[in-house]
Amino acid sequence: MKNIGLAALFFVLFSTSANASSILQSIKDTGKIKVGYRVDAPPFSYRNEIGEAAGYSVDLCRAVSALIGKRLGRSVTLDYVPVTAKSRFAAIQAGKVDLLCGSTTETLSRRKIVDFSVTTFVTGASVLYRANGPRSFKALTGRRIGVTGGTTTERDLSTTLKKLSLNARIFRVTDHGEGLRALKSGNIDAYFGDRAILMAQLMKSGESLVKLKLSKRHFSVEPYALAMPRGNTEFRNLVDWALGYIYKSGNVIKIFRNSFGNAEPSDFVKAMFVINALSE
Repeated sequence: MKNIGLAALFFVLFSTSANASSILQSIKDTGKIKVGYRVDAPPFSYRNEIGEAAGYSVDLCRAVSALIGKRLGRSVTLDYVPVTAKSRFAAIQAGKVDLLCGSTTETLSRRKIVDFSVTTFVTGASVLYRANGPRSFKALTGRRIGVTGGTTTERDLSTTLKKLSLNARIFRVTDHGEGLRALKSGNIDAYFGDRAILMAQLMKSGESLVKLKLSKRHFSVEPYALAMPRGNTEFRNLVDWALGYIYKSGNVIKIFRNSFGNAEPSDFVKAMFVINALSE
């Protein structure tokens, strides 16, 4: 029994060691990085009008990948893998994605299944209303509030309802597009989501600016980061080095404005850039 136990332990350690170097070795051998991206989470990660991956997080991953290629001394191309809020972590664990470039909140529970880079953005949950409907969160008692299922935002909504002793019904949707359609059609009375994403959805349509109103209130703090398979320490360190270089060089402001226009990063985001500009 002891020999079997030692053999099993050796297998686990060997497998973990092999997995730890697999991503970087694969990049060296093939020159490719498998980038997972959300198709429905603008301005962070989405599929644009011509069917290409786009957004703040996607642009960050492009810049990170270019720097990793320079560090390795070879050109690197990206294989884009579309994922959903529900499938994204399974895709990482299955080896389909090397680097997840979306609107992914880092949490302690998620650290148990994937690794994370240094923080890439700081935002928070808020709520979107119809202009002719309930105009405050407390006015939603007995009403239906939409939220994308299987996200930290869904958890934050449940926490907020309990904290305010508000008896509202949670209506789970698969993505932000479905949530906004349900809100505009009257199937739900409010939509709870990441405030930056909700603002981007509003900016897409002049009609929505008239019919929908976004709360100024933040109900949570959401630190975003790039996710990757656990155990790939060398690869994760390269990603963090690249992000630190992008922050220190100021290139991150160009990336930010490519997705957010002339808007200035919030004080939280500016502080995050400074704190995570890691030295060699």
